[in-house]
Amino acid sequence: MANTRVVVVLLLAVVSSADAATITVVNRCRYTVWPGALPGGGVRLDPGQSWTLNVAAGTKAARIWPRTGCTFDGAGHGRCLTGDCRNALSCAVPGAPPTTLAEYTLGTAGGDATDYFDLSLIDGFNVPMSFQPTSNAARCGRRRGPSCGVDITAQCPPELKVAGGCDSACGKFGGDVYCCRGKYEHECPPTKYSKFFKDKCPDAYSYAKDDRSSTFTCPAGTNYQIIMCP
Repeated sequence: MANTRVVVVLLLAVVSSADAATITVVNRCRYTVWPGALPGGGVRLDPGQSWTLNVAAGTKAARIWPRTGCTFDGAGHGRCLTGDCRNALSCAVPGAPPTTLAEYTLGTAGGDATDYFDLSLIDGFNVPMSFQPTSNAARCGRRRGPSCGVDITAQCPPELKVAGGCDSACGKFGGDVYCCRGKYEHECPPTKYSKFFKDKCPDAYSYAKDDRSSTFTCPAGTNYQIIMCP
């Protein structure tokens, strides 16, 4: 009986971890980036370094974002110009804008067996990024993931420029028009600012009521790579 219980426990462990995802964050920028992640915390990545996260199946509303212009002491206390999460190296809260966001939800075999992921510029932009499946690509809704491969910080409209990045119009100006707080998409059409982000990064979310073409899907259990400065 005891042996049977051990076998059952092992089988449950295999089933529960079968759809877990490995997400590897790679820094290809010419400068240091301090990615933050929920879940995951945060690290320092010098050029060419990578960081691997093992994320449990069923994880909801997860996010990874780059931070730039950071200084931290040996205890992990400091601050960043962009994406700062309350002056901590290991993030326990979302990063403050402006920051480019990689967002995802992982499915499970026993429930919704689909992963959903995207790149979002709703909170602003600071580092070019791509979010690509590294396994199961042939079974994904689209074989490639979202990418924003251009550095739009340098081309940012002057009124949105901030240290280290490009702020969102919502973050800069507020209001129902720029923050798109209407009930339906047609009630808050894109502004010239959301058009700027969409023109530069066509497959990223650029405003709150963006269409579903900016959401990518893969079967649960897919592994991913997030590249900074692809």
